[in-house]
Amino acid sequence: MALTIAIDALAGDPDFVPLRTLRGVRVDLRYAGTRNLLGRDLYAPHDCAWLHAQAADALQRAADWLARERPALHLLVLDAARPQRVQELFWRHVRGTPMQAYFAPPERGSMHSFGMAVDLTLADAQGAELDMGTPFDDTTELSHPTLEHLHAATGALSEAQLGHRRLLRTAMLHGGWQPISTEWWHFDCGDRDEVRRSFRRIT
Repeated sequence: MALTIAIDALAGDPDFVPLRTLRGVRVDLRYAGTRNLLGRDLYAPHDCAWLHAQAADALQRAADWLARERPALHLLVLDAARPQRVQELFWRHVRGTPMQAYFAPPERGSMHSFGMAVDLTLADAQGAELDMGTPFDDTTELSHPTLEHLHAATGALSEAQLGHRRLLRTAMLHGGWQPISTEWWHFDCGDRDEVRRSFRRIT
């Protein structure tokens, strides 16, 4: 049986850290509002601004590197801990559509549901997000980091947009995070197989 922990139990558990305690990190959870694929709040009334302690430490290292190198900027977290029930809701919505490729099937589990993934971008001191070429949750190939060289060659992504993406990746790599091939905003922490095997899934 999979190990689980309820989203409302994170506040009393030493394995989880609230994002509000991290330096240089601001939070705007898109699934706690209407600016997302489904156009509605998927998290209320629960507080999902949490990460596993290992991921929180890694995010702090990334934020500290960014503060040293580009002090006018900060990390802006768009999604963090995602309950399994929300992952299942997403899957029902995207299954059988082209968007299916962007979501982990519930039986495998999203790294978000272990508090070991984060979606984020960069923002300036006034809170304005840097232009990354696509919005968060865009499901076109313009979002794919592995295709950026092609989009640069055609002019679909500007040098400034690519530079912003590279800066975000560099900061996250300094924290030990792993990017993925299809979403510039998504990063995983730790060995994915080990996390899914040994960590508690958030429900």
